[in-house]
Amino acid sequence: MSKARRAEPPRVVGRWRITWMEMWDDDYCDMEVPAFIKFQPGGLGAFQFGLVSGRIDYRAVAREDKPAVEWSWEGTDEWDPVSGRGWAVLESAEKLNGRIFFHLGDDSAFTAEKKVGKE
Repeated sequence: MSKARRAEPPRVVGRWRITWMEMWDDDYCDMEVPAFIKFQPGGLGAFQFGLVSGRIDYRAVAREDKPAVEWSWEGTDEWDPVSGRGWAVLESAEKLNGRIFFHLGDDSAFTAEKKVGKE
């Protein structure tokens, strides 16, 4: 497996607070921790909403001429193994819009806002 350096859009790197999901309400999304998605330098990241958490392997792309990321992920949903894919578009310096997909399962649009300060 190659460990080549990956380019990432610096404005997407960081922790984002998931503020809305199409399929799940706020009570579920924030059940264990405030729902988030995080993109780290080097193409890795993580997310959690409700009882779903995952590790992300992302790539920088463009969608409709806007900076974006696409990723695959693996994690757990109530301790059961799950995986999928997702994407997010940088709508402004403080806002992401995207969609997360479960392999052979649900998918949901989401909106996230940039978290400033310590994680």
